[in-house]
Amino acid sequence: MLDDAVYAELDRRLAPVDAARLATYPGERPVRQPVHTCYVPADAVVPGVATAWGAAALAALDEHALPDLGHPPALLDKVLPRVRAKLAAEPVEDLRVDAEDGYRGRPEDEDDDVRAAAAAVAADVAAGTAPPSVGIRAKSLEGPTRRRGVRSLDLFLSGLGAGSGAEAPRRATVTLPKVTDVEQVRAFLPVLDALEAAHGVALDLELQVETPQAVLGADGAVTLSRMVHAAGPRLTGLHSGTYDYSAALGIAAAHQSSDHPALDLAKQLVQVAVAGTGAVAVDGSTNVLPVGPREQVHAGWRVHAGLVRRALERGLYQGWDLHPAQLVTRYVATYAFWRGALPAAAARLAAYVERVDGGVLDEPATARALAGGVLRGL
Repeated sequence: MLDDAVYAELDRRLAPVDAARLATYPGERPVRQPVHTCYVPADAVVPGVATAWGAAALAALDEHALPDLGHPPALLDKVLPRVRAKLAAEPVEDLRVDAEDGYRGRPEDEDDDVRAAAAAVAADVAAGTAPPSVGIRAKSLEGPTRRRGVRSLDLFLSGLGAGSGAEAPRRATVTLPKVTDVEQVRAFLPVLDALEAAHGVALDLELQVETPQAVLGADGAVTLSRMVHAAGPRLTGLHSGTYDYSAALGIAAAHQSSDHPALDLAKQLVQVAVAGTGAVAVDGSTNVLPVGPREQVHAGWRVHAGLVRRALERGLYQGWDLHPAQLVTRYVATYAFWRGALPAAAARLAAYVERVDGGVLDEPATARALAGGVLRGL
């Protein structure tokens, strides 16, 4: 038998390592993760915007019907009523007012458009029709857009926090696009502190991975990991920017898509960088929209549903939606993915708990993943 002094010395040497790891990698946040983030240009945000998106999605489903997306009919019969109920009750889970690339207003109108968007979101919060989470994407911290971006944040949060009592939103997310350097993240944190203090709205931070420099630095290090730990507990996610990142790599426009191998590499590094930190990896968007005649809508739905399903299979449980009709396939693909996985997951979990020998020998980590999938589906 080893002397107790051996154990004591082992504990003495590794206790600081244990504490540092727990501080740096606290695990998943015990809060709901939205299945998507809907980007709406600042000049298009009006009171009732989420409700309007849901109504438009239901209208598209009623007009065009759902094409064959590869789901078994019995599964689809169970999913579609739930999708319709979702679109009627809570069509948007996370709203992002876009004052960056999606914004098409004139520079001289941005102040007014951002103020109006903030008033619209605040009105929806007061009416109880706002999505569960809201926020804004302003312009980047690069020199030409730095002051404009921070000014839009200031104006938006001023309007958002102007309500009284329970009617004022108490938390919002700030999305920082086109991050290129860890120092941008460090420099932005005091700005967020100042915005919180000025407007009384607690702020979460998202970083958009849209540049090669955000993935791999000049020193050969993975910049993503440094950004995650520089941002600390404010950071809730790293979002993939499909088109800016593709263009920066010189990928031809016809082949820019979230399922391009170059995007897969970046997103895999994002997943590794955020694992265990409490932040999440988020998929990007598709610009193939389900609009126009029926055949074009169906083609857009097939593309979107396939990309959502592909992301879910790769452990990316949240993505971007840019058009109301994309809500249809966002929820159809998501509900079908988790509901379709339930019978096998439940059987494997039961066998694991009851220690029944079967065709699959699950490790404890896999059992936790099975349970996590059931919980996420619920």
